[in-house]
Amino acid sequence: MDHVAILALFDRDMREGAQPDGPGARVERVGNVVRQVSDEYGWNGVVWSDLDAAGADAAIAEQIAYYSGLGREFEWKLYGHDLPVDLGQRLRAAGFTPRPEETLMIGEVADLNLDAEPPEGIRIVAVDDPAGIDRVADVHEKAFGTSSARLRRQLLAHLQADPDTVVAAVALAGDVAVSAARMELVPGTRFAGLWGGGTVEEWRGRGIYRALVAHRAQVAVARGYRYLQVDAVPESRAILERLGFQPLTVTTPYVYVP
Repeated sequence: MDHVAILALFDRDMREGAQPDGPGARVERVGNVVRQVSDEYGWNGVVWSDLDAAGADAAIAEQIAYYSGLGREFEWKLYGHDLPVDLGQRLRAAGFTPRPEETLMIGEVADLNLDAEPPEGIRIVAVDDPAGIDRVADVHEKAFGTSSARLRRQLLAHLQADPDTVVAAVALAGDVAVSAARMELVPGTRFAGLWGGGTVEEWRGRGIYRALVAHRAQVAVARGYRYLQVDAVPESRAILERLGFQPLTVTTPYVYVP
């Protein structure tokens, strides 16, 4: 894989050319900044910028003023190769708080190991109704210890308005949901994004996460996508590397609360 070329393609298609990530969201380009605007239940933030040292502070201030006027918390999603090189420092000085760093990993589906089967006693089930969404949300709360209210609303809206743009699945032990994940498909691009993979604590270390990655990858192949993208936390990076994903850069969410 040509890392430089794939990263440039990712920037062009998924960031500069970003599409709304759900019903009710819109993407706007203001100067050299691309941002998404949603209601209070959706994701609000900057997905791409092309700034220099002379104009960065003014662009940051403009986004703060805009989202503050809406009463919205928002995120500036900063990638390791974004300019200027001190953009993270400038965001902190402007009042943003950095969240934990993640690794942008991309895999070309033709090169991935997709033979991972669920462990004995586990079955993977597609989610296509409100009851399934409730299972995904419940796993999310148990696995990550955070509210799943926004995820529940987003998944339900996706499945009702545009079901071809999202794939969700749960792993069941009997009738108990023990792991869940989703995949967002971006029409007109070659990328599908893997999100929200989480397993409840007592079921970790058994290969369920790996099987859910393989399940979603197989769906992406069937639908004609060439690349899978993940913002990986340290716990999942090693698993993804064994499946054939490669790290391209790091990304840090900078959050501003009005």
